[in-house]
Amino acid sequence: MGIGAYWRLVRGGFVLSREGAFSLINSEGMPGNAKFALWVLRLLERPSVRKTGRVERLSKALNRLGPTYVKFGQTLATRPDIVGPEIAGDLSVLQDAMEPFEQSLVSEILKKELGERAGDILELGPPIAAASIAQVHKCRLKNAEGTTRTIAVKLLRPGIEERFRADIESFYAGAHLVEKLVPPIRRLRPVGVVEVLDHSARLELDLRFEAAAISEFGENTKEDTGFDIPDIQWEYTAQRVLTTTWMEGIPVRKTKELEKAGIDRKLVSTNLMQNFLRHAIRDGFFHADMHPGNLFINPKNGSIQAVDFGIMGRINKREQRFLAEILYGFITRNYMRVAQLHFDIGYVPADQSVAEFALALRMIGEPMHGRKASDISMATVFGQLLKVTEIFNMTARPELILLQKNMALVEGVGRMLDPDMDIWTIAEPIVGDWIKDQAGPKGKIVEASEHFSTLVSTIGQIPELVNRANSLLGAHETELKRQQSRGNKGLWGAFWLIAGLLGLLVWRLW
Repeated sequence: MGIGAYWRLVRGGFVLSREGAFSLINSEGMPGNAKFALWVLRLLERPSVRKTGRVERLSKALNRLGPTYVKFGQTLATRPDIVGPEIAGDLSVLQDAMEPFEQSLVSEILKKELGERAGDILELGPPIAAASIAQVHKCRLKNAEGTTRTIAVKLLRPGIEERFRADIESFYAGAHLVEKLVPPIRRLRPVGVVEVLDHSARLELDLRFEAAAISEFGENTKEDTGFDIPDIQWEYTAQRVLTTTWMEGIPVRKTKELEKAGIDRKLVSTNLMQNFLRHAIRDGFFHADMHPGNLFINPKNGSIQAVDFGIMGRINKREQRFLAEILYGFITRNYMRVAQLHFDIGYVPADQSVAEFALALRMIGEPMHGRKASDISMATVFGQLLKVTEIFNMTARPELILLQKNMALVEGVGRMLDPDMDIWTIAEPIVGDWIKDQAGPKGKIVEASEHFSTLVSTIGQIPELVNRANSLLGAHETELKRQQSRGNKGLWGAFWLIAGLLGLLVWRLW
């Protein structure tokens, strides 16, 4: 790490101190040296900081430090296991409300990225949204026949790649420093958290990855009713430019406008939750940033319109089954089934007790029953589940924490639309049907097909394995012969040496 990385780290710490970000940290249980360091940092707070709220302090500090820190805060919002549930909650409302960059730079970026095709983009308006990494413009696109249509153009911020590389280097420096100076923190893998941010940033800094995600997501959801996403305009998409069709909708947070348009808010709420679960459980690929700013409602048919696919979640078949079985187990109050699943797929070590783990699950699930639907949070239950598993040495699963974060977002939007939303009743058809499919003939056929594919693949590798085995045997035999040859030469050498010595002895005696 260069000295510049540590200098940027010091500057970041100073700004966070001045804006009171460190006042949110609970020093209880900290070692003495850490408490002293926190006390020193808080000496730098501006006097007016105490008058601001928790969220304002943190968001103001991160916004002052720039887009990398905003993105880092959003990443930490998905890790309540590291920063704690309260700070994660504060960070979860951190919005990409950044100042837009100069309008004069927009045309320059388009020409550089699209070449002559940039001339087809007309009526370039001011940005309608400015995020930490990019901003979006509403434009018109000239068609081949001379007509025009409305599109959305997303542009990376100028110089954002260099800024991210510099800030990420300082984050690595800070993470390594913390792991070295505060050994108990190592179990939370600070360096690993920075690696996650680094990886996601590399993807987000090439808008072609987002275009590919929209394309895959579109193929998965093309038959789903009540859920729409934009289409990619590939010929007008490049590393720093993403162009999609425009979707005209009412922001989901404007509930009064939805009512004026005759939209059934309860139906939209149900539709939102069921589609999210369908994407996660059926496809293992879901929109992982479904906050109100990314969701609109089509006033014509009430369909949900999702935008901004920079953050996508992906879980494999094991996690898909885990999510479905967990939800179904809590719905049916079959805690032993949920507990056994944790052990079957290796989330909880075999040396733990299944019965005791089932008891812990019952502790979480039973308080839900008999309560009003509005008092029960699926995201909270899932969060409690992840917390309890720490007692049983369950390995941290970052992809499940991202799932929980988005579940909380979806649930929050759903309750905004319908305060009495019964998430368990809404979830049951999606989860129950998936469980039945997997356990029924269809699921068995798919499972048998997968096993057969594995068998065929293994059989196909047999000739290569035989050739490798023959090669290894041949090499082994050659080495044995070589060693035997060396051994024979050694014996003959010893024989002639002894013979020579005997001859010399006889000559002397003669």
